[in-house]
Amino acid sequence: MPHHTPLIATIVMGLVLAFVFGALANRLRLPPLAGYLLAGIVVGPFTPGFVADPGLATELAEIGVILLMFGVGLHFSLDDLMAVKRIAIPGAIVQMAVATLLGIALAWAVGWPLGQGFVFGLALSVASTVVLLRALEERRQIETTRGRIAVGWLIVEDLAMVLALVLLPALAGVLGGQAEASPSGGETSVLGAILLTLAKVAGFVAFMLIVGRRLIPGVLHVIARTGSKELFRLAVLAVALGVAFGSAQLFGVSFALGAFFAGMVLSESELSSEAAQETLPLRDAFAVLFFVSVGMLFNPNILLAQPWLVLAAFLIIVLGKSVAAMLIVLAFRYPRGTALTIAASLAQIGEFSFILATLGVDLGLLTEQARDVILAGAIFSIIANPFFFIVSDRLERRWGQVRAVGAFTPVISDHVVLVGYGRVGSAVVESLQAQGQTFLVIEENDERVQRLREAGIPVLVGNAAHPATLKAAQLTKARTLILAVPNAFEAGQVIQQAREVQPELPIYARAHSDAEVDYLRKRGASFIVMGEREIARSMVEQLQLPA
Repeated sequence: MPHHTPLIATIVMGLVLAFVFGALANRLRLPPLAGYLLAGIVVGPFTPGFVADPGLATELAEIGVILLMFGVGLHFSLDDLMAVKRIAIPGAIVQMAVATLLGIALAWAVGWPLGQGFVFGLALSVASTVVLLRALEERRQIETTRGRIAVGWLIVEDLAMVLALVLLPALAGVLGGQAEASPSGGETSVLGAILLTLAKVAGFVAFMLIVGRRLIPGVLHVIARTGSKELFRLAVLAVALGVAFGSAQLFGVSFALGAFFAGMVLSESELSSEAAQETLPLRDAFAVLFFVSVGMLFNPNILLAQPWLVLAAFLIIVLGKSVAAMLIVLAFRYPRGTALTIAASLAQIGEFSFILATLGVDLGLLTEQARDVILAGAIFSIIANPFFFIVSDRLERRWGQVRAVGAFTPVISDHVVLVGYGRVGSAVVESLQAQGQTFLVIEENDERVQRLREAGIPVLVGNAAHPATLKAAQLTKARTLILAVPNAFEAGQVIQQAREVQPELPIYARAHSDAEVDYLRKRGASFIVMGEREIARSMVEQLQLPA
């Protein structure tokens, strides 16, 4: 019996082809998201064969954006956001202005009218939420200073685009498009739209900080006390999706901004970590559908019709925006590494660009060709973004970001080298200090480095898996290497590099499972501590039972 199931077909074909092409891309040593985008092109309306529903795919992708921003908000607090306002607000505004002016200049060069150039440039100026956050999460940088700056920058861009989407219909007539009918005249309409939008945003923020801050954690605590994992998972999803949808309907802000604030007000609760874990599987699945939906919008014919225009738009996105962002961050006297990370994070465009381009076409401000150029630039910038992070990492190392800071001299010997200063690493430091041991810490988290420096603890800033860092740590003269990082794969890389430098060095590592223990032992770890076993042993000792 035949059934018309466009929703199921879109989800199934999107996920299956994303898996197939993502695995193929990984096999070819390409980022999996390149495969996800290709899957979207294959099921899109511009290629033969099965055609998924682009509208449904876009809505499903929006769920991924909501859950992703909710998860980021869970790792943020209002203090974190306010701490980066000094650079995030002017930085985002200036960077968007530079990218918009570059877009206007390109439009002028090809003979487009000023209004079309303005919308075109604005669409090239705003980064994709999904791409930026996935890149930072893969590098575990969300909770670092540079990660917070990037997210703060993203929030400012989000608010600017909300304002732009509200004002564009009112300004369409002035910019050369289809004027929106308004009984009170153009200027009054624009002023009224600005004031109304700002009032709605202010009302939303006030509501979340006054009401949401008490209501959301309170509801989840009540559900948590029932002991039902199923109800708790449902409550977390209801909060994330419900707040995002309600904020968009009542206050006119984006889904992403609403979800971010929902996560942020919940971050002060002890349930935030569990809430993050509950949304992770759905968040990743729907984030994949985001990339599939982007691929579906791409019309390959634009590459034949306007190859040089696509290339110019791509260069504005990946070079114009990035260079502007990097110079701004450096002007605020942040380290080069932070500037490189922000530049790489912003070297792409995404969902807001698509929304703006579609609105521009509907208002007669953009031609369909200009919209296709924007979409092509987005596709190629998203594919290229992981490579820009690779270049960023190499430049950071070349520019001397592996540097010794703190109260130790480079000519030390018979010392302990500790990698990582998280919960475990900080406890190890306390023990080493109590024993009067000579040691140094290798850490790359900006905030932890600052704490170490303030405490007068010797610290080396850099990636411990890089040979230059281990060389600077005088590993050949060290007595012991302790790996306190929780990621077994990362620890394995450090062990491999350390064994090449010092084959006989005692190396201590931590693991969370038997599989990780085997992996670390094969890499060359001398002693491996598995947390669960130590907890069990401690419990038995406390009970004074035979082990």
